[in-house]
Amino acid sequence: MFHIYVDGDAFPNALKPILIKQIERLKISVTVVANKKINIGKSSLVEYILVDQGADVADAKIVELCHKGDLVITADIPLADFIISKDAHAIDHRGELYSVDNIKQYLAMRNLMESIRESGEMTKGPKPFSTKDAELFANQLNAFLSKHYKH
Repeated sequence: MFHIYVDGDAFPNALKPILIKQIERLKISVTVVANKKINIGKSSLVEYILVDQGADVADAKIVELCHKGDLVITADIPLADFIISKDAHAIDHRGELYSVDNIKQYLAMRNLMESIRESGEMTKGPKPFSTKDAELFANQLNAFLSKHYKH
């Protein structure tokens, strides 16, 4: 049974109604995993799992629960890499669909930027989340569900 998991700790508010609209339309169950109380909207299709505080605790829970073919919504590239290795799918908050073909490149860039920051170099963070990013996410989610979800 197809399932969507949301890495809830950094899930942008602008994406919550987009996701709720899609899951209600298609009757898809969603599990939001976070280390703090998160509410993405009113729906009987949404389950919340609260995990302990700590680095990667929510990620580990998502990896544990996720099965082949499921979808994970996350901006966490190492988590997306684990998900891809389980033959599942990952979309980030800005509409990027991670895949076997691109995840290693994203992971390498993330690791490079992390090592630059650790050396003391100041780097720019990600650009602020925009309405254009929300549109890209909505379009990618819709395209993904149209292609992969059979109800």
